[in-house]
Amino acid sequence: MEAKALEGVKILDMTHVQSGPTCTQLLAWFGADVIKVERPGVGDATRGQLQDIPDVDSLYFTMLNHNKRSVTLNTKSDKGKEIFIKLIEECDVMVENFAPGALDRMGFSWERIQEINPRMIYASVKGFGPGPYSDCKVYENVAQCAGGAASTTGMLGEVPLVTGAQIGDSGTGLHLAFGIVTALFHRTHSGKGQRVECAMQDGVLNLCRVKLRDQQRLTHGPLNEYSQAGAGIPFGEATPRAGNDSGGGQPGRILKCKGWETDPDSYTYFITQAAVWKNVCDTIGKPEWKEDPDFATPKARLPRLDEVFEAVEAWTMTKSKFEVMEICNPLNIPVGPILSMKEISEDMSLRETGTIVEVDHPERGKYLTVGNPVKLSASPSEVVRSPLLGEHTDEILADVLGMSTEEIEAAKADGAV
Repeated sequence: MEAKALEGVKILDMTHVQSGPTCTQLLAWFGADVIKVERPGVGDATRGQLQDIPDVDSLYFTMLNHNKRSVTLNTKSDKGKEIFIKLIEECDVMVENFAPGALDRMGFSWERIQEINPRMIYASVKGFGPGPYSDCKVYENVAQCAGGAASTTGMLGEVPLVTGAQIGDSGTGLHLAFGIVTALFHRTHSGKGQRVECAMQDGVLNLCRVKLRDQQRLTHGPLNEYSQAGAGIPFGEATPRAGNDSGGGQPGRILKCKGWETDPDSYTYFITQAAVWKNVCDTIGKPEWKEDPDFATPKARLPRLDEVFEAVEAWTMTKSKFEVMEICNPLNIPVGPILSMKEISEDMSLRETGTIVEVDHPERGKYLTVGNPVKLSASPSEVVRSPLLGEHTDEILADVLGMSTEEIEAAKADGAV
């Protein structure tokens, strides 16, 4: 078997909840040895949150902590701190998403960590970068609101909305993983560790860059591809909420399909791409629009998008969302069915690619999880179940730190592990 991409890299995982565990799980999928440090008898808070089976690790925890090893450690005790220092000496990367200043108060500032291990890469997720909000705690929806996602999501004139995708927590975790791998590569020729920081506000804004683009375009006139332009509604000073309009300049909307009255997900996304406009016209039964000066060009269609999509929807409502896809794809018309989580979980093609994986857990039995979305040809990922609390404590103390059986038992008696 070929070596994993990050085999030999040891990660000291001090993270909890979602943003940090997303980062370290991705690194573990690529072969890093991720050592998850947890409080004795308590562990990561998500083990007990949103439990669907009493006294069993929740799916919240299991789906964010695959391929890791768990060690329990009381860093408030002298012996626990001694063990923690040894882990810093042995590991390549330390990742944490504590509240601002938490590790400093424990006596482990960045300067202290550098003294212990000059090659250490110290990676952190925080809510905000330096500035007036740097000491504020942030959760997923707060990050979406502060990063520009909520103000630009939702229907025009209605309340801002947060998205179902966890772009604040998981999105920032993915950004941090990229930063860690970059720092590891830099270390190969510098020989030095460094700090890697990613603020959730920054991560969300990076994913909302097209909305910052539109903010600047507003200074030169209305955003004509937005539905409100065609409806004659004036633009304000900030990028508006655009409903389900496409953000790439190609008009698109979510439209009803056959069965929408009883199925909340019987919809399709339909893009009237300029390059295939003639195919769109023929498909929806409007061949005359191909030459009509009011519809023949993208510019002519912009003020008439409501009329265009009303005609398209009249056609999609006669077809299931899958029939729409089957008809449009051969014609290169961009469409996509609105898939429910139930439909996605039952899609066998996603099982075959490893995007959806069935995992067997010793306490909760079999469950589905999301596999590694990044596929490497020479370093395939394997999804291994999440660890039980402290499952690998003895193993890590012995194999990583070289502690004897007597030393491990003494640490337990001292309450350090």
